[in-house]
Amino acid sequence: MNAAQTDHASADVASSTGTLFLTGNVVRPLTLSLDDLRQYPGVTCAPFDLRCYTTNRFIRTVAPYRGVLLTDLLRQAELRCDADGDFKRMIFIAVGHDGYAVTFSWHELFNTLVGRQVVVAYECDGVPLDPDDGAPILFSGADLLPAPRHVKRLLRIETHVLKP
Repeated sequence: MNAAQTDHASADVASSTGTLFLTGNVVRPLTLSLDDLRQYPGVTCAPFDLRCYTTNRFIRTVAPYRGVLLTDLLRQAELRCDADGDFKRMIFIAVGHDGYAVTFSWHELFNTLVGRQVVVAYECDGVPLDPDDGAPILFSGADLLPAPRHVKRLLRIETHVLKP
């Protein structure tokens, strides 16, 4: 098996078990199961209508998610700043099992109200989610249209520092 096949097989195993990886410019890379996520302080989001970003077509109403704030996970992993001001150039890429990816900046997560509503969900409407339900799910509750940053089967959060 070559490296690409090994990476794909590892992603399949992680997705089938709901494992989430926090990697990149962090002091402590994290590997978190759904049970691990449930151990963090939880927050509950308001229900919302999921609409297509391009057409605004109604897809479905999503009941309240419960999960852990992405900022809490990033604090646990501890952002690595090798040079003064690195944090101001940090971006976070949330990647789903299917390769779908969305981005956040450090400023957005830690310096605006958006960060108080970016959740890695493990429960919906009081019912625990499992990988067959798409867990873990990343949801950005402050977005005007939540569909573009609604990531099912979240596989990893990558932390990068952009070059000045």
